[in-house]
Amino acid sequence: MIENVGMVSLGCSKNRVDSEVLLGYLKSAGFKLVQDPKAADVIIVNTCGFINEAKQDSINTALEMAQYKETGRCKLLVMTGCLSQRYRNELRDEMPEVDIFAGVNEYERLAEELAKRAGKSLCARTGYGRVLTTPSFRAFLRIADGCDNRCTYCAIPLIRGGRRSVPMEKLIAEARELVSRGVKELTVIAQDTTGYGTDIYGKPMTAELLTELSKIDGIEMIYLLYTYPDTVTRELIDTIAANEKIANYIDMPIQHINDAVLKRMNRRGTREHIENTVKYIRAAHPGFILRSTAIVGFPGETEGQFEELMTFFRENPFDRLGAFAYSPEDNTPAAEFENQISDEVKQERLKRLYEQQMGISLALNKARLGKVERVVVEYTQGDTAYCRSYAEAPDTDGFIIVPSGGGLREGDYTDVRLTRAMEYDIMGERV
Repeated sequence: MIENVGMVSLGCSKNRVDSEVLLGYLKSAGFKLVQDPKAADVIIVNTCGFINEAKQDSINTALEMAQYKETGRCKLLVMTGCLSQRYRNELRDEMPEVDIFAGVNEYERLAEELAKRAGKSLCARTGYGRVLTTPSFRAFLRIADGCDNRCTYCAIPLIRGGRRSVPMEKLIAEARELVSRGVKELTVIAQDTTGYGTDIYGKPMTAELLTELSKIDGIEMIYLLYTYPDTVTRELIDTIAANEKIANYIDMPIQHINDAVLKRMNRRGTREHIENTVKYIRAAHPGFILRSTAIVGFPGETEGQFEELMTFFRENPFDRLGAFAYSPEDNTPAAEFENQISDEVKQERLKRLYEQQMGISLALNKARLGKVERVVVEYTQGDTAYCRSYAEAPDTDGFIIVPSGGGLREGDYTDVRLTRAMEYDIMGERV
């Protein structure tokens, strides 16, 4: 008898939305969703295939879940998501432990197959039918899937195809449904959020979408992640800054700052545009939070070009920075480039960049001390509340930690004075 389904969702927030959609289909068929894999008759691993480290993690997780065929109730092990989409045939040959492989656009078909094996059938879903895996007060809103940018290092277009924006009216309807379920905070995501709408409206429509979402009663905060630097305009920044419901927070992955490296990466835009954007934000809207990501050790990156990146971040400090060592991906142009950098050099550069950023982050956190900020409680442990202000994006940044948070619950809002800074977290006290 197949009744209970467990899910392990790996990778990015876009993948998490896929997991929530799939769980919605399965719930509609009458499956019971369980968190303990030992209690699951079906275990689904929604995989990531972005870089080699993520691929290996996906494989290791699937093999770990396969053990529940012996120690638990598992009768079917399923791999879906990006890794399964791209390497289905190879995985099928190498991983006989897995019973079903499915790709990124097959969630309804997968649910139908599982329902058929269990003697069930999918029911008509009301609304969008996602089963939220986030805290009850917040959700991700994916506004597009796929990507048209074709960066030379990235396999996402090979896995998910070109950009497909969701019509604005559908996004507004989905947001309203989420609010009716208790959601107060939306995080807007896509592979490239500032390219939203170009495929269906002929121009970027991100600012217009944010404005419409902010008009929905019940929404307290909206975050915008995964923007592309050359489409982060002054108009977009001003729209965000002028709207109290949109977090003064921009996630702008620059990947590098040297123009020659950016060109080899096939990144649109230049160092000049990135610098001008950062300077405008800092001058026009003090207090705005800037986040970015960078890739070190890209093929041909010289020590001088890496130092240029280090200098840029020292002179233009970002509040948040994620960094990756370049990973050659199958069938991407950069994997065939000459002058590949050794793993030893990549890891050494990554270490230097992170060490520098730790100092920058600590200094910027110290500059916030003494301020009183409105925060939302993400979760609690005993009397300690782990909170976020507009400056901490969910599932991405650190926390404002309030030891005297007794009586606070997930989703509560309160005012907190910031009292002590650490590299990533800040301590605070209730006002």
